[in-house]
Amino acid sequence: MSITWQDFEKVDMRVGRVVSAEDFPQARKPAYKLKIDFGSEVGTKQTSAQITKLYSKEELIGKQVVAVVNFPPKNIAGFMSEVLVLGVVCDGGEVILLQPERDAPLGKRIA
Repeated sequence: MSITWQDFEKVDMRVGRVVSAEDFPQARKPAYKLKIDFGSEVGTKQTSAQITKLYSKEELIGKQVVAVVNFPPKNIAGFMSEVLVLGVVCDGGEVILLQPERDAPLGKRIA
């Protein structure tokens, strides 16, 4: 299925830095609750992420990630997820996070 350039421009993907990560035992599948700083324009947002197979909470702190920041908030097991962290879903269900290959300014838009 093809999309137009205008469709793509509607998806607001930004660089953020994980500032906290905690277990999310209420989730159906193993997940973390993350707080991500997207800089002054977007602010700090929270999300849940099913990334427990490849990442520990400790190694996520300070990691830069790419996330969609303009989806409406979604209630996941009583937790309001405000952004969608992007990653590659592997055959075994593991998720490899997308991240800049160099440190990037927080909140910058992905083009």
